[in-house]
Amino acid sequence: MLSEIKYENHRVLVTGAAGFIGSNLVEWLLNNGNQVVGLDNFATGKKENVNPFLSHPNYTFLEGDIRDFAICEKACDGVEHVLHQAAIGSVPRSIKNPMVSTEVNIGGFVNMAFAATNAGVKRFVYASSSSIYGDSPVLPKVEAQIGKPLSPYAITKNVNEMFANNFFDLYNLKVIGLRYFNVFGRRQDPFGAYAAVIPIFVRQILNGEAVTINGDGLHARDFTYINNVIEINIRGLLTDNKKAINQAYNVGFGGKTTLNELYEILKNLLTPYNEEIAKLQPIYGPDRSGDIKESLANIDKARQLLGYNPEYDINCGLQKAIDWYVNYFRSLEKK
Repeated sequence: MLSEIKYENHRVLVTGAAGFIGSNLVEWLLNNGNQVVGLDNFATGKKENVNPFLSHPNYTFLEGDIRDFAICEKACDGVEHVLHQAAIGSVPRSIKNPMVSTEVNIGGFVNMAFAATNAGVKRFVYASSSSIYGDSPVLPKVEAQIGKPLSPYAITKNVNEMFANNFFDLYNLKVIGLRYFNVFGRRQDPFGAYAAVIPIFVRQILNGEAVTINGDGLHARDFTYINNVIEINIRGLLTDNKKAINQAYNVGFGGKTTLNELYEILKNLLTPYNEEIAKLQPIYGPDRSGDIKESLANIDKARQLLGYNPEYDINCGLQKAIDWYVNYFRSLEKK
């Protein structure tokens, strides 16, 4: 569990520090007595995710693009560990613009990994994705069995893992990849064309709108609360298990929830805020291109080699996430 971890007095670089996952990592690291360098260009991250930490004496924020090798070198200077979260996310976004996804997710990854190598960084933990399982029918997903990628985004993450393995072999960069499974929680953007499903559903339900579910609602995901993701990132930095290095790990809870089930859980949790929510019914639309039907993580490898012990299942995580979203939307109404 995250509450059991002791990690302090380190100097850590978090790329994508203005993003959903990156900003949560920054917050945890600062709260636990570490020096943090944050890097972001605000392409998808938000300044409101950075502003609360700017006055912290142990925080340094650099505005810059990971496609710029010079800024990557600057960010890595004097850093002990790197948590590389920066990327252009979203399967639909990558289908619409595969060029930018490739430039940032592959070119930027190589820049960061080589800058970290040159700076003598001791550990490089990076965000991969469950999307690399592609068309593999195997459930639950096991790290050694991936399929044909179904989107440019999935290809970029697959290539990231190949480069990480190569950097370990060539330069002895201590790398650990984390295949995130549908992460959700505080600070996840509820707006925009490429917002994730949970914040979209929450926003629409609170507004009394009919939610559109892609496909028949039987697409299933291993929804993973942000605190579980923070836990495994920190465990990746801490581990002294040599067998754990140069590996990719599933980061999920190990549970499967369909979109229909997710919708009903959210309705039940949000109805106390407005009784009319109980009467809402969803609309069903077409399937999304590039989407896999089912996703479920086998997390045995992460348990065994990293000591990963996710504390938050979907119900517990959603309750905490909804508390944050309700307060967030209320704050917007006051502005």
